[in-house]
Amino acid sequence: MTTLTAPPELLPLMTDLPAPPGLKPRTDPDLAVRLARSAAARSGAHLATGDFAGWLDGRREAHSFRIERVALDRLDGWSFDPLTGNLGHRSGRFFTVEGLHVTTDDHARREEWYQPIIKQPEVGILGILVKEFDGVLHCLMQAKMEPGNPNLLQLSPTVQATRSNYTKVHQGADVKYLEYFTDLGRSRVVADVLQSEHGSWFYHKSNRNMIVEAVDEVPEHPDFVWLTLGQIGELLLRDNVVNMDSRTVLACVPVESGAAGTGGLHTDTEVRSWFTAERSRHDVVAERVPLASLPDWIRGESAVSHREGRYFDVVGLKVHAGNREVTSWSQPLFEPVGRGVTAFLARHIGGVPHVLVHARVEGGFLDTVELGPTVQYTPGNYAHLHGDDRPRFLDAVLAADPGRIRYEAVHSEEGGRFLNAEARYMVVDTDLTEEPPGYLWVTPGQLSTLVQHSHYVNVQARTLIACLHAISLDPVGPEQTGGSSR
Repeated sequence: MTTLTAPPELLPLMTDLPAPPGLKPRTDPDLAVRLARSAAARSGAHLATGDFAGWLDGRREAHSFRIERVALDRLDGWSFDPLTGNLGHRSGRFFTVEGLHVTTDDHARREEWYQPIIKQPEVGILGILVKEFDGVLHCLMQAKMEPGNPNLLQLSPTVQATRSNYTKVHQGADVKYLEYFTDLGRSRVVADVLQSEHGSWFYHKSNRNMIVEAVDEVPEHPDFVWLTLGQIGELLLRDNVVNMDSRTVLACVPVESGAAGTGGLHTDTEVRSWFTAERSRHDVVAERVPLASLPDWIRGESAVSHREGRYFDVVGLKVHAGNREVTSWSQPLFEPVGRGVTAFLARHIGGVPHVLVHARVEGGFLDTVELGPTVQYTPGNYAHLHGDDRPRFLDAVLAADPGRIRYEAVHSEEGGRFLNAEARYMVVDTDLTEEPPGYLWVTPGQLSTLVQHSHYVNVQARTLIACLHAISLDPVGPEQTGGSSR
C-alpha cells in the first residue's frame, strides 16, 4: 500500500485541515482574547502612538530615496517584444505587461473591453510577525519605501516580498525576518491564506497573507517597530500611512468562532449560497492578448495610454532606495487617471451593524467574482455618463452628508506596481434597505469570516475590513444611523 504525503513546501498551506489521528494541533484557545486585548491597546510597549510620525520621519531621513520618470524604452533591462508588443524584463522574471480581452455576461447584460494587465504568476509572502510584550500582542511593522507611494515611505508588514525577491533573482540582500514565515519551527501560525491582488490590474495574482507569532526573542532593526493592533488602528485613520500590504494582512486577523454571523440579516449559509449563485450566474472570459493589439490603447513616447485619457497609463520609473534589498532599479508601473472612491454603505438591521457588499467582476480574478465594497470606482472615468448609466450608489457616496461619514481616509494601493494610485476609503451610513442584484447586506463579522478563505473578498474590501476594526459602528440611538467616528 502506498502512502501519499504532501510535499514539505505545501505543509504550511494546510492549516485549515484537521489534524491526523494521534497528532495534537498547536491551538491557542485564548487567541481571540489576546487579539482583542491588542486591538484595545492604544499605546505600545516600545513606541507611543503620538511619537510614530517622528519615528517615520527619522527613517525617511536615514535613507536616500530618488525617483525619476523615464520613457518606457529607456528602462534598464526592460523592452517591448517585437512581435507581441508585451513589455518584459530581459531575465524573463519579475512580471510582464500584456493585453487582456474580457467579455462578461450575467444573462441580463453583456460587456466587453480591452486593457493592459500585469502578469506576475509567482506567489509572494505578505507577513506580520507578532509577539507579546507586557502581556499584549504587538506587530512588527516596517518603514518601507515603494516607488509608487505618493509619500514613498509607508508602514508595511514585517515581510513583503515576491518569490523573485526572496529567492534573490535580482542578486540583492536577504529579506529580513523571512525565516519566521518559511521555517515554522521559529513561529506559530495565527493566520495563513492566499488572497487575490487587484483584479483590475493583475492577471490571476495571489499572495500568501500570513500572521505568525514568534516563539523566541526577535532581533531588532531600526527600520522596524513593534505596534499593537490598536495603535495600527489609530494610524489607519491617517492618510497614506499604512500601506496596502499591511491592510490586507490585518484583514485576515481571525474572528471569534461562532460569533461572526450573530444577528445577521442573512445566516452564514445563506451568504455563502448567495455568493456561490453570483459566481455561477456570471460568465466571464478573460483572454490574454498581445499588448500591441489592444484597440483604443496607444503606445506613445513615454507611456501606454487610453486614447480618451481614461483609466490608467503604463509609465516608467528609475528608482534609488538606500534601504531596499536592491538599491537601484528600473520598472514600469500603472498610474491611474484620477483618485478613486471606495466605500461601504452601512446601516443597522435589528440593532446589528451591516455593510452592503457587491459581487464584483474584474478581469484578472481567478474565479468570476469576488466580494467588493458597495462602491469601487474612479469618478472621472464615468464623468461622461448620466442617469442610470452611472455606477450604482456612486453619486450617493459622493454626495454623502458629512455627519453620516463614519470613516474617511485616503489610502494608496500597492506602491510596487502602481504609481500614485490613491482612493478615498469611506464608510457611509445610509437609510437604504434595498439589495439590488449583485448586492447583499452582511455583518462585518460575516465578511471577516469569509476572509479566512481564498478569493472570496477582494483587496479593496479587505482594506475596509481593516479600517472597520479601527472604528465603532454603534448607532447613535436604537435603530439610528448618523454620527461620525472620524
